[in-house]
Amino acid sequence: MKIEVLADADAVAQRAAVTIAEAARADVAACGRFVMAVSGGRTPWQMLRALAGQDVPWSAVHIVQVDERVAPTGDPDRNLTHLHASLLEQAPLRPEQIHAMPVESADLEAAAADYANMLRELTGTPPVLDLVHLGLGPDGHTASLVPGDPVLAVTDCDVALTGVYQGRRRMTLTYPIINRARRILWLVTGSDKAAPLVQLHDRDPAIPAGSVNQERATVLADRAAAARL
Repeated sequence: MKIEVLADADAVAQRAAVTIAEAARADVAACGRFVMAVSGGRTPWQMLRALAGQDVPWSAVHIVQVDERVAPTGDPDRNLTHLHASLLEQAPLRPEQIHAMPVESADLEAAAADYANMLRELTGTPPVLDLVHLGLGPDGHTASLVPGDPVLAVTDCDVALTGVYQGRRRMTLTYPIINRARRILWLVTGSDKAAPLVQLHDRDPAIPAGSVNQERATVLADRAAAARL
């Protein structure tokens, strides 16, 4: 795992946008397509706004979600709400290039299976994403792989549901598909991430993030988050 320390959250967001744009250009040139999974969070929304201004072959890009809260359309808790505002309204992406998690379904288990099927149709069997963007919570969670949830033990499917966490159930990518990704890009900012970033660096299995594959991973951290490294 490579770790790059930058001055602040804005610098992290800008560097991440450049990194993603470079990966997209390389993959589209090599194989005609780039599939990226995005997480939520304040710095990621900055990253996506910056990405909208980069040189990206948008017509060959597909955006999928790392995780999503079970909430109505347009709810401020939804990652999709911010994804629309930060990227989808700014970049020339067609509706069919955006693959939202179907968290409004009456049958969430079937909806998770449908999303996994879509990922297979999009990227092959087993599905391999070109880039997965992840964040790191103060409690060591990433995606919606949260401490103590049964979702951490899921090994036989790529999309699953969590219990209630911070007031909402979530739909999330699981370890198997995250760990198959060609690239993993972590954005870690803020002093409250300093301790879990050390645990991530040390592959500490005590936190969910510690079980994510580090072989093809890059961490972009600000100075506050990297203070204990």
